[in-house]
Amino acid sequence: MTVIDLDPSWLAACLVLDERALNGFWSAQQWRSELEDPRRLCLGLVRDEKGLSGVACGWLVVDELHITVLAVDPDERQRGHGRRLLTALLQRARQDGAAHATLEVRSDNIAALSLYHRVGFKTAGRREKYYRDGSDALIQWRRLSTEE
Repeated sequence: MTVIDLDPSWLAACLVLDERALNGFWSAQQWRSELEDPRRLCLGLVRDEKGLSGVACGWLVVDELHITVLAVDPDERQRGHGRRLLTALLQRARQDGAAHATLEVRSDNIAALSLYHRVGFKTAGRREKYYRDGSDALIQWRRLSTEE
C-alpha cells in the first residue's frame, strides 16, 4: 500500500470509504471542501488499482493541525494502516509548519483512543453531546516534535 496526496478526483472513492468505515458521516459537499481547499491536508492509502483503503485529513490553522478524519476500510483494519496514515499526516503537517495537533474522537471509540495514545496524544477535554447521536467527544492534543 502507498500513501498519496488526495485531490478532488478522489471524491467518489472518499464517499465509498466514508460509507463503509464511518457509516456516511460526511456529505459529498463536505468531502469536496476537504479535497479542494489548499489549507487542508488529505492523504489516502491505496493498493494498486483497488481503490482507497484509508484516509487521513486535517486543516492547517496557523501552527496547528486539526485532524478532521482518520478512517480505514473495515476489511483493512488491525494491520497498522491507521497508524501509518496518522503518522504520515503528522509528518506532513510538521513540514508545513504545524507545532501541535488536535482532534475530537468519540468517547467510546476504544480502538481510536488506543491508537491516538500510542502516537502520543493526550486527552485535553470533553465536548458533551458533540456527535449527532448525542455522544460525547474527547479532545485529543499533542505537540509535534522536529523529528516528525
